[in-house]
Amino acid sequence: MNLIQWFDSAPRRILGLVCLACVAMLAFGLYLQHVVGLEPCPMCIVQRYALVLVALVAGIGGALRQRGAHIASALLVLLFSALGAFVAARQSWLQWNPPEVASCGRDIYGMIETFPLKRAIPMIFRGGGDCTKVDWTFLGGSIANWSFLVFIALAVVAIALLVRRIAVRPGRAVYA
Repeated sequence: MNLIQWFDSAPRRILGLVCLACVAMLAFGLYLQHVVGLEPCPMCIVQRYALVLVALVAGIGGALRQRGAHIASALLVLLFSALGAFVAARQSWLQWNPPEVASCGRDIYGMIETFPLKRAIPMIFRGGGDCTKVDWTFLGGSIANWSFLVFIALAVVAIALLVRRIAVRPGRAVYA
């Protein structure tokens, strides 16, 4: 079975793999934060939200058998992946061309001590690290660079799934 036939016959598995990939990325981000000690910046937090949304949409779409649900899921995966790719691309650009004065947010503990809890909690989810700082690299790419590539890969999978689900007549598809 070639790859194109797999998109036709196993859309639920593909959406499940997209969900699993997003969960793995989120787990790796939490590992970098809590074990390695890297503090996420506000743009990293937005990328995490995009990954959570892609995972939820792909997971729900993968759980459903309807062709329309697969098409809707692929559209939403494409939308949220594009959002994540945009933020990751912007962060990569900021890392390559840092502004003279960079400010991405306040220190988390300072926010809790300074502001009331109902105001501090939303600020916490904005992150506190510097968006222009490169704390970690793998094969020469920063976290933002790799995040961009993952979001683009997710978008390509969503486009392929969309094209194949729209092109395949309902009677021809074999659901996995």
